[in-house]
Amino acid sequence: MASNDHWRIEVAASQSPWTHPHWVQWIKRVVASYAQWTGKALSDAGAEELPKLLYHAPFVLVSHGQEADPILCYGNQQALELWEMSLSQFLETPSRYTAEPMHRDERAQLLERTTRYGFVDDYQGIRISASGARFRIHQATVWNVVDEVGVYQGQAAMFHEWTLLGQ
Repeated sequence: MASNDHWRIEVAASQSPWTHPHWVQWIKRVVASYAQWTGKALSDAGAEELPKLLYHAPFVLVSHGQEADPILCYGNQQALELWEMSLSQFLETPSRYTAEPMHRDERAQLLERTTRYGFVDDYQGIRISASGARFRIHQATVWNVVDEVGVYQGQAAMFHEWTLLGQ
């Protein structure tokens, strides 16, 4: 973990991670970027309640940063349950590990397509939880997260539907 990633430890230790200033700022970027790329609002909630609302949302919302091997930097409660990880584990995981090795090339192509076009809203793919449970994501939207001046910061994904697959 890089020395400037101390926020990961602080967020993971918090009983209310959505209140951490780093996450509040990140959620603002995720939401603004979603609106920029898709022309839609991710939520109609106000700025004050947005971080908590998204953390407890009934859909999956995840993101990773811009590291050479991107590390997950946000996962709401639904994501943590689906991937069967604690927040601490989640925030230490390279995002490529959310897919099985045989599906990582497909995932890399998705992320490249997202980088090129800003977002995709038709993604379907297989992912794997920490315990080895496999699930298929349906109709995921994946988008680039940019800062207030348009500089790339990472990518986020949201999906409402998934199917657990047999072993």
